[in-house]
Amino acid sequence: MFKDRKEAGEKLAKTLEEYKDRDVLILAIPRGGVEVAYEVAKRVNAELSIIISRKLPFPDNPEAGFGAITEDGSIFMINGAELWISENEIAKIIKEQKQEIKRRIKILRDGEDLPKIEGRDVILIDDGIAMGSTMMASIMLCKNRDAKEIIVATPVAGREVVEKIETLVDVMIILEMPIYFRAVAQIYENWYDVSDEEVIDILRKWKNSRDI
Repeated sequence: MFKDRKEAGEKLAKTLEEYKDRDVLILAIPRGGVEVAYEVAKRVNAELSIIISRKLPFPDNPEAGFGAITEDGSIFMINGAELWISENEIAKIIKEQKQEIKRRIKILRDGEDLPKIEGRDVILIDDGIAMGSTMMASIMLCKNRDAKEIIVATPVAGREVVEKIETLVDVMIILEMPIYFRAVAQIYENWYDVSDEEVIDILRKWKNSRDI
């Protein structure tokens, strides 16, 4: 287990040292992935930003999802989703998540565009991968913007989702793949929901360190 996201980020950073000083772009998936990504960015001296990718939740079970959408409109949907939910409901949920994406871009990234992705090595980081929908949508965005190399790095994921994602990217780095994987929270001693304010503070701290 990891004590917290900070420790997980420090350990993940050690596996990514080959990217140090190579002008890579680290994109964190908020909110949980931001502190992990911050620790990696410090160690490899990389540009850090966030990519907004939102789960498409079931109306009657918002903890579960049938896909995800990211800020360029890329949508990943689980095969057969239309069998569980109507087209009208899907359209309504997509519209709601697009509004939330706009809100998060404004609040968490000061309304700024993503940094340049074309021709760059991009490391996508989250605090863990459960179903993988938000990571899949984020990968689609990076492919759409012609990233040179896409690296997915995370402290924990299930074996099945790893097998799916590693076929889509150039490199995949996972620290832990529990045999009985139920949720990302199970490998953190100190697990809590990260707030917008904490994300903003981490990104501000990163920016201030680069301005020195």
